[in-house]
Amino acid sequence: MISIIIPAYNEEEQLPVLLKHLEAVSSGYISEILIVDGGSTDNTAEISRNHPKVFYVPSEKGRAVQMNTGAKLARGKILYFLHADSLPPKNFDSLIVNEFKNGNKAGCFQMKFDKDHWWLNLMGHFTKVNHITCRGGDQSLFVEKNLFDEIGGFNETYRVYEDNEIIRRLYKKKQFTVIKSWITTSARLYERMGVWNTQWFFIEIYWKRRRGASPEELYNHYYKRLSS
Repeated sequence: MISIIIPAYNEEEQLPVLLKHLEAVSSGYISEILIVDGGSTDNTAEISRNHPKVFYVPSEKGRAVQMNTGAKLARGKILYFLHADSLPPKNFDSLIVNEFKNGNKAGCFQMKFDKDHWWLNLMGHFTKVNHITCRGGDQSLFVEKNLFDEIGGFNETYRVYEDNEIIRRLYKKKQFTVIKSWITTSARLYERMGVWNTQWFFIEIYWKRRRGASPEELYNHYYKRLSS
């Protein structure tokens, strides 16, 4: 019933951890796992091709493009978009199916970081709230395939902020729920840039979007800051 779509780029360290985790915590509702590779230069392709339960899909680079590519090939009635560095909770697939049976066609999980820091713990606490300002791609996203197709999938002009953009459209259709179980995501960017620098960075992106910044302006600001 569920197609898991994982956009990847140079994720040779994270993918084995994630694939082992998915096998351990799923409860039988996964029809396929698609790893959509945006031209990795490490062993991402080899790891994906050698895994017996994975479909390896080469793609142009860019998460929106990669996730749309995976969605076009997916056969499941429910699409589940998952970042390579995020580990969903036990029985996540049955939790998604239960929401779907209850009429909820799209949603995510509550999120916590794998780093114990009071600010990151607080940010995780806010993901319990079912409001667009508390959403992000690391919380993962499940969506009925028909609904995904109806709204046109991910907007490929967004090379960053693509998750928030599609979630906003789902909220407008009143089709979004938050499952009360915790997905655990990596704090690797916070560790690389520092907690406060990273948080300010995300605030900048959020407010630039609120003030009408174009997808290209968001992309330029994002990678300028990451490379500085």
